[in-house]
Amino acid sequence: MKNDLYGNDQRIIMTLDAGGTNFVFSAIKGNSEIVTPIRKAAHASDLDRCMETAFRGFEEVRGMLPGPAAAISFAFPGPADYRNGIIGDLPNFPAFTGGVPLGPMLEDHFGIPVFINNDGNLFAYGEAIAGYLPWLNGKMREGGGDKQFRNLVGFTLGTGFGSGIVLGETMVLGHSTGGAEIHNTLNPFNPEWNAEEGVSTRAIQRVYASAAGTPFSDKLMPGDIYDIATGSREGNLEAALESFQAFGRSLGGSIANTLSLFDGIVVLGGGITAAWDLFSPAMFGEINRPYQDLRGNNIARLSYPVYNLEDQKALDEFCSLKGRELEVPGSGRRVAYDAEPRTGVGLSRLGASRAIGLGAYAFALQQLDAV
Repeated sequence: MKNDLYGNDQRIIMTLDAGGTNFVFSAIKGNSEIVTPIRKAAHASDLDRCMETAFRGFEEVRGMLPGPAAAISFAFPGPADYRNGIIGDLPNFPAFTGGVPLGPMLEDHFGIPVFINNDGNLFAYGEAIAGYLPWLNGKMREGGGDKQFRNLVGFTLGTGFGSGIVLGETMVLGHSTGGAEIHNTLNPFNPEWNAEEGVSTRAIQRVYASAAGTPFSDKLMPGDIYDIATGSREGNLEAALESFQAFGRSLGGSIANTLSLFDGIVVLGGGITAAWDLFSPAMFGEINRPYQDLRGNNIARLSYPVYNLEDQKALDEFCSLKGRELEVPGSGRRVAYDAEPRTGVGLSRLGASRAIGLGAYAFALQQLDAV
């Protein structure tokens, strides 16, 4: 992955990170934000007010630009018909029930192309283009390793559980509503639930309430429960610790399942990553937990080790491993042999919001160049 992909591009892209509570508008040129972000209430239940917010936000950004924008590109929750710019029936955006052609409406108003995609996809793309992947490959070169990584899967950890996949320099897009809908995969610990019921804000709240023997409360946020777990706030310390351990086990199960199908670096982003010290041991324990066959023999869950790239010693080892050469009998020819297949899990180098913005920027330029 090139370190400077789009870094010198002079085209301006207006961006938006659309959440159920707030819309955050900005603009990017050459992988750098060129305006002060504008935050506005989303009005997710009122279509007229929500649309007014979208148009006014982009108008304000356009007024701050040093030149014309080449396109608008932004993240919006799904499921949606992203290719055609239509936002449909969303639980967190009831204003769009029945389908609203948001992309075409913005195109008609601003006279430039509009691209919309899922925040999990754009997070992964931002980290692959200008965040974690270039950083890690630089570390690989510094460490003397001879391997460079081109594939990445990103997971967003917050109110919900999102995901995105990048192969080479291409973001994987689905033909229907998304390309990496991890939240709808099977929950590894309760077959009646989807994965998001174990990897989300409400999952932490649920386990804490259950373990503490108190009523469920959506007012006690993961940050509050983290403070209880670390002793800086009153509450049930053991229940708080268990809530993050259960979160880590569920996340580890989803990561291991993903890595069974997709060979790439894993990057985590979102507010709950601040609790890495509490959930990551259980996460790696689940990723590295062996299977057993019918005879009771342990079998490695994955075909290669998964490193904790937030641990300096593990990162140094990961980056310094080299392949070797084997001689082809009878010819004297030597061929490269990657004797140390591996991957790793690390935390966003950009922060989720900035990664989403850079992903939206890169996606728009890729689409413009493909025309």
